[in-house]
Amino acid sequence: MSLLSDYVKKEQLLKQLEQELKQMEGDQRLKAELEFKEKLEALMTEYGKSAADVIELLGPKPESNGSAQQSGKSTGGRRKRKLKIYKNPNSGEVVETRGGNHKTLKAWKDEHGSETVESWVVRTED
Repeated sequence: MSLLSDYVKKEQLLKQLEQELKQMEGDQRLKAELEFKEKLEALMTEYGKSAADVIELLGPKPESNGSAQQSGKSTGGRRKRKLKIYKNPNSGEVVETRGGNHKTLKAWKDEHGSETVESWVVRTED
């Protein structure tokens, strides 16, 4: 691409951007946001606060019920699945698993159906 054609394209782009800017300057919402920003900056200057101070002050509050503390303890990022204990009423065999990928459990589900096997859950633990 020649230097002249590149210049012409950028000139057209500049004209288009100037036109869009003029349209935005007439928008009342933009005027209100600019006014808010000016007043906020004036308050920040008056009280000697930075943008980071305001963000920290207005940011999300930590929850007081302890759930934020619990999530901070987790290192894996994913919570542990619940332990399900199944007992086959036909054979008396017991299976303990945290997922549905257990070999015996899969065999039972193939043979008896998923709903039936789920009804065999004796208890669930965390």
